[in-house]
Amino acid sequence: MQENSLSKKISVWLATGVGVGLVSPAPGTIGGLWGLPLAWAIYQFSSVNAQVLTIVVIGVASVLICTTAAEVLGGTKDPQSIVLDEIAALPIVYLGISTLNLRIWLVGWLLFRLFDITKPPPTKQFEKLPGGLGI
Repeated sequence: MQENSLSKKISVWLATGVGVGLVSPAPGTIGGLWGLPLAWAIYQFSSVNAQVLTIVVIGVASVLICTTAAEVLGGTKDPQSIVLDEIAALPIVYLGISTLNLRIWLVGWLLFRLFDITKPPPTKQFEKLPGGLGI
């Protein structure tokens, strides 16, 4: 039983961006900053195929983690404190970019936040999916 409790605590810890989502006044924005170092690390793979594979693996793991964390945090559809969705999705913005240009990274992050906040179609419809898929 204790092992199960530990896995739930780890899920919440990861899903909240090591706790940032629990204490931040703008959890999605601040927590989403954690996605920048992740994107930079994935950017280090010279092969776009390796980048895509890494993003897919992180995405699948994130769905499972967010599903568990949402249940632990009260079962609400998309708890604001869960920021792993922003962290895991941000590397998609920079997929295949061949230069490390600060302006590109800044504009990419700003546009990502804009679309995450406004949720244009079909993003809004995806939120209706169950568990971590909807997060």
